[in-house]
Amino acid sequence: MGLDFDSFVLAAPTADLSEEPAAREHADAIEFRMDLAEEPLEALETYDDGGDELPILATNRAEWEGGEWSGDDERRLEVLAEATGFDAVGAIDIELEAILEGDAEDVLETARERDVAVVSSTHDFEGTPARGEMVSTLTEASKYADVAKMAVTAASKKDTLALLSATEQLTAHGDTVATMAMGEVGSHTRAVAPVYGSKIGYAPVDPAQATAPGQYDLETLSKLVARLHE
Repeated sequence: MGLDFDSFVLAAPTADLSEEPAAREHADAIEFRMDLAEEPLEALETYDDGGDELPILATNRAEWEGGEWSGDDERRLEVLAEATGFDAVGAIDIELEAILEGDAEDVLETARERDVAVVSSTHDFEGTPARGEMVSTLTEASKYADVAKMAVTAASKKDTLALLSATEQLTAHGDTVATMAMGEVGSHTRAVAPVYGSKIGYAPVDPAQATAPGQYDLETLSKLVARLHE
């Protein structure tokens, strides 16, 4: 069950795949946070993709990138590679830093062999880089992935404008990007960034289960994006 990012994909993050039915009405995919799940591979094995279940974007986020996988990084990527063997997994998320350091070569190759899309991600939990730096980082990530993802932390409207401008530039250039600003100041970018070309949005079914600061709940973001695209 592949994931096509030619159009906007609204993903519902969760560590519990049994929440999928509750996400189905508004989401296009499930972001399965493997690093937050106790037995992620076993959960994928029991996930039935024979009906109307949503495709999965599998993420096994490292602790150094804001996730909760605190063990051996080589094993973390091996588990992510194993996830590509499940039919329901249409895409995986790999940190750009892991790619640039050469640690992710095997998982990238495995994903390509299995026709699983790759999202190359970077997160800044401290602030928003300069516009030119964001453009450079997204351009670099695009070399290795189907989607270049960047999440920053906005402290001002100027930060959000820089992010949206970078998004528009990369999209006009033909790159596929997913961008968002975390935090209260940047929360509106989750609804607005798709207007400028961002191809992935993230919103939990239950607002109490947000996996990043500033996330809307799933129904709200779905309606906002749809309204802005009318």
